[in-house]
Amino acid sequence: MTSKDTTPPDGLPVYRLLTGPDDASFCRRVSETLAMGYELYGSPAATFNGESVIVAQAVLWPSVRQGKS
Repeated sequence: MTSKDTTPPDGLPVYRLLTGPDDASFCRRVSETLAMGYELYGSPAATFNGESVIVAQAVLWPSVRQGKS
């Protein structure tokens, strides 16, 4: 990512909430999103749906925090 990257790639929104079962696939999705240039926003959340643990993690594009969007 360079200083001119004020918007996320591929038309993605600046704020995203990633959700899913608490498994390796979810962890890979979060890792891939961070590798794109997003930053973690807040703490992760977890709940139990009666069968499995469902997790959520918000991410934010850095230019939003810097007021450049």
